[in-house]
Amino acid sequence: MPDGSIFKRCGCRHPMTHKPYGNDCPKLRRANGAWSSDHGGWAYQIELPRTAEGHRRILRRAGLPTRRAAADELDHARALLALTRGDRRRRTELADVLQDAVRARRPLPEIDRLRQRLRGDGPLAEAATVAEYLTDWLTHLKVDTNTRRGYESITRVHLIPHLGEVPLDKLRASHIRQMFTAIERRNAEIVTARTSPDPTARWAVRGIRTTGPSTRQRIRACLRKAINDALADELIVGSNPAALVKVPGTRPLPIVWEDERVRHWRTTGEVPGPIMVWTDTQVADFLDHAATLDPDLHPLWHYMAYRGPRRGEACGLRDSEVRLDRRETTINNQIATHGYTLVQKPPKSRAGTRDIALDDDTVKVLATYKARRAQWRLAAGPTWPDTGLFFVRPDGRPWHPTGVTQRFRRLIHKTGLPPIRLHDLRHSAATFALHAGVDIKVLSEQLGHSTTTLTRDTYQSVSKAMRHEAADAVAAMIRNRRRPTA
Repeated sequence: MPDGSIFKRCGCRHPMTHKPYGNDCPKLRRANGAWSSDHGGWAYQIELPRTAEGHRRILRRAGLPTRRAAADELDHARALLALTRGDRRRRTELADVLQDAVRARRPLPEIDRLRQRLRGDGPLAEAATVAEYLTDWLTHLKVDTNTRRGYESITRVHLIPHLGEVPLDKLRASHIRQMFTAIERRNAEIVTARTSPDPTARWAVRGIRTTGPSTRQRIRACLRKAINDALADELIVGSNPAALVKVPGTRPLPIVWEDERVRHWRTTGEVPGPIMVWTDTQVADFLDHAATLDPDLHPLWHYMAYRGPRRGEACGLRDSEVRLDRRETTINNQIATHGYTLVQKPPKSRAGTRDIALDDDTVKVLATYKARRAQWRLAAGPTWPDTGLFFVRPDGRPWHPTGVTQRFRRLIHKTGLPPIRLHDLRHSAATFALHAGVDIKVLSEQLGHSTTTLTRDTYQSVSKAMRHEAADAVAAMIRNRRRPTA
């Protein structure tokens, strides 16, 4: 039996013991001893290399439709075993793979794929599908809750529907490109349906958003991370196909709300871009209104507009990290939202933990707020919660980042200023710093960017005044070198 054998077997049972006959059923043979042509199915068996513990084992597959099919698979098994001749460890591993395939009713591994795995000294077991791997990968992934939710959403909405059936070790860059082509095609369908004269078509895409450039970048990043982990765990060999795919998408640049744009917006309601930045006059108007109409949040918004921390960093600023005598705050905590639940955690990157120097105006605003907060605490008495945070509600509870954003939007609408997002106060602070001549390295550290490249790429858009100043400086330099005219 080392070379294997082919036979027939059926599902009949002994009438007395009710045990399966197997290949001893009397109907399987004709009177002359030949196999019956109309009873049972074809099977084969071959002895495998012993287990790691030294036990004998048999590879057996039944239910094949013809003798030819049984012979072909038996030959396939022999050829696979021949590839590992002379390597006891790999022969034992291969035998495990063959047994698993038969038990799961899967085809035996392809000879060329197995030969490739043997050459790379990787695992011989068949790789899981992309869907199976991603599901298991998410289960064991060690990241913060919000990052996990983002990965889970991307996996559920995009990766599994488009790539889920592809074996992980067969995933190629072409599969990933096809996914992004399908996403772009779906985007076009949504846009067409939105503008369709047919109300049924418009209703069909109501509430459905297109997959924008930033989301496509995150899809690629998620898949690249997952495949890198598979490579590190030696589940697959080779290169990362996601790294070979280029996803078009540029970071939107801030656009300043200059007078012409404001007039166009007031006439048409059109906003020039997704990231809009107020001028210094507009920021001053907003803070003046906030000091009167929303004094509880005015200090926090002032801090964001002047020094540019992120929303979560401002809401999570610790009381112990505000040192007004030294004109300095330290960002080492932030408030994030998991769903609607508040979670305090450190900044995401090393660059996010940083000291932010304060100007005299901001020191005065924060000092006034601190005295006002002391009055709140005195009035609350023992009911005042000790959160350890600097910016808190009048009852001492933390500000919810979403609530801060909602009140910001309402105040903008009430004052009639051109719309920006709360995060755009940070962009305004960066633009003012550049206009004031702050060194790009200093600004990058103030904003908590990991590199100055990110700062330069994000804030290429500056006000017309800066561009005019640059143009005048160049003209003056050339003018000073020219000969005077008569």
